[in-house]
Amino acid sequence: MYRQTSPGQLSFENFYLPFGGKLSGENRWVKLAAMIPWEAFESSYAAQFSEGRGAPAKSFRMALGALIIKERLGVSDEETVEQVRENPYLQYFLGLSEYSDRAPFDASMMTHFRQRLSLSFVNQVNEAVVEAVLVPGAASVEVTEAEATPPASSEVDPSDNAADDAGPSSADDDPPNQGQLLLDATVAPADIHYPTDLHLLNQARASSERILDQLWATMRQPGQRKPRTYRQQARRNFLKVAKQRRPSRRQIRKAIGQQLRYLRRNLGQIRQVVAAGAQFEVLAGFWYQRLLVIQEVYRQQWLMYHQRHHRVEHRIVSLAQPHVRPIVRGKAGTPVEFGAKLAVSCVQGFCFIDHLNWEAFNEALDLPQQVERYKDRFGVYPESVHADAIYRTRANRQWCKARGIRLSGPPLGRPAATAQPALERQAQQDARIRNAIEGKFGQGKRRFSLNRVMAKLPHTAATAMAITVLVMNLERRLRPLFLFFASFRRCYAAKGACRLRVLSGVHGLVGRGGGWPCWQDRWLA
Repeated sequence: MYRQTSPGQLSFENFYLPFGGKLSGENRWVKLAAMIPWEAFESSYAAQFSEGRGAPAKSFRMALGALIIKERLGVSDEETVEQVRENPYLQYFLGLSEYSDRAPFDASMMTHFRQRLSLSFVNQVNEAVVEAVLVPGAASVEVTEAEATPPASSEVDPSDNAADDAGPSSADDDPPNQGQLLLDATVAPADIHYPTDLHLLNQARASSERILDQLWATMRQPGQRKPRTYRQQARRNFLKVAKQRRPSRRQIRKAIGQQLRYLRRNLGQIRQVVAAGAQFEVLAGFWYQRLLVIQEVYRQQWLMYHQRHHRVEHRIVSLAQPHVRPIVRGKAGTPVEFGAKLAVSCVQGFCFIDHLNWEAFNEALDLPQQVERYKDRFGVYPESVHADAIYRTRANRQWCKARGIRLSGPPLGRPAATAQPALERQAQQDARIRNAIEGKFGQGKRRFSLNRVMAKLPHTAATAMAITVLVMNLERRLRPLFLFFASFRRCYAAKGACRLRVLSGVHGLVGRGGGWPCWQDRWLA
């Protein structure tokens, strides 16, 4: 049952503190609460609950707010609850009307929040947050917080990566292309043990032995002997190779063959026990699913062992997270990453997840779809698209040219015999512009949790990645305010009451004589 417990958008002056005082309007959490259109998504969130049945569910503001707090502080679920219990600003951010020393929910509710807020739902919230500060029809222009009004957001399915085959519009009144669209793809690694065939087979063998023990316990009769599994011998054979610092390929292959035969024997014993009367219903859902994964792991590893190669379709690299796949990226130090692949677009420092998949895909095929989404968001096509070499296919070049869009990078064909300074300068400028999206990946992986996704289920992990992007965009909106006050304090400390220059963009105020860079010679009296 869903019952809205939040009285709506609170004012920080009305938040009751039992120990006196009031909240400050300059606090970061108070500013963040004003940036998110909570009420616009409350009804959509409530639609997934039944009426009149069960205990009242937590509000949308509390569910999304708790996930934002966890991601922004970089703490665990348990620590998130403790931080909320101790901090009145966090309780205001969650929509509570007064401070309470009791936790508003248990730490286990964080998992339910991630399940209730799907990837597409969080993407809608993200688009509403971004569109509130970007002028529709001119994605390169930002408006102030006072002028921002969150527009209605349409639902977008990020799993649909089919390119738009429709041709360019022939209407004469179409607005000119505006703005810059940055495209790139990255991998969000999952929290799994670094996979090796030997370790994976040993883990599968140990799990099969536990399943066999559970099945045998339900049909054990006096006088019957339990099927032998040779588990101690199998464990010694595994450790004999695993403990070596640099085992040879021959030793590794021999150990893999041994574990495959042990696992084949265990699976055969399970089939015999089931044929003798054991029921799979006695297994918990976790162990039954684990048995299905073990059988697929055995099939894949047996195929690779006999064909003497290390490639197989839909390869499983983790028993706990069988949806995780190896993604070949070719990066220095990490040629293969294990997690979900994301195709991301970036506009004026704000990011959107356009495509998320646990299987490897060619991100170049997503370019038409991502450009069309840019037009849906801002009403115009971008003036230029900045992407790396994999996007610059002949088909993408023709598609962009038909719509008057400049795709970054040198033209196809043999390089010119003489140097062309204009093209070289343009290529350098495009590379500098594209650095912005690489910086956003660095922010998500170094500052936030995009480099190690702790959620175990595929849909909750996707929600965690979308929350990371949402928090990065909220940080982007907070940055002008923080830079303004930080620059003002530095200037005042250096020169006192001096005249101030105004930097263009979001760089705030700096002192004239303090040695700070200035891009615009406007003066304040």
